[in-house]
Amino acid sequence: MEQDRLLGLPPVIDPSCRTVVLGSMPGALSLSKQEYYGHPRNHFWKLLYAIFGGPSSEGEAQNMPSDRYEARLAFALSHGIGLWDVLAACEREGSLDAHIRKPEANDFASFFNEYPAVRRVFFNGQAASELYRKQVLPRLRALRIGENIAYAALPSSSPARAMALEAKLLSWQELGAKSKE
Repeated sequence: MEQDRLLGLPPVIDPSCRTVVLGSMPGALSLSKQEYYGHPRNHFWKLLYAIFGGPSSEGEAQNMPSDRYEARLAFALSHGIGLWDVLAACEREGSLDAHIRKPEANDFASFFNEYPAVRRVFFNGQAASELYRKQVLPRLRALRIGENIAYAALPSSSPARAMALEAKLLSWQELGAKSKE
């Protein structure tokens, strides 16, 4: 049975970002909404706000994610965090990374040349880390691109990752510590 080819989302980043969080490929709901981490049970935005929360410029607490997607993106960027995925395209039934077939990686050589301030890459889950290691790193190494970038894998924020938010937050605190360097 032929599956439709899924296309990922464009990166969310600005030239001042020093950190990028990479997922594998957005889930079905995120793709339909055209939003990173758009599934209401995904912990990503709760984790990000728990790590970087504090008073907003309007003086209100920011430890709960905004209902507005644009505000959540602005929050990430204001803390030097960019978002993208390892894959530009793939075939997949449903949303599970285990069902990814025919993966096609994003062009990270061009990405790192366009955003030279990036010094840290965090993988949102082991699948993203493995896909990057297999699909991306060999080309970057051959081109000698990204040799000064530090990498770390974090537990997946996906609801498919059976782990309490509090336990994920302990590992994800590394994102906050590293982002301030």
